[in-house]
Amino acid sequence: MGIMKKAGAFAVAKKVYDEARKPHNQAKIKSAVAKVQERRQRPR
Repeated sequence: MGIMKKAGAFAVAKKVYDEARKPHNQAKIKSAVAKVQERRQRPR
């Protein structure tokens, strides 16, 4: 059971990594990170 869980987690991680390497997804990730950083810098 443990091996299957690890294999499933590895497959999901590989898919996320592969998607993150695509240029259009990199742009989305960068804009999301910038948005979060902007929110954190705003005074409350």
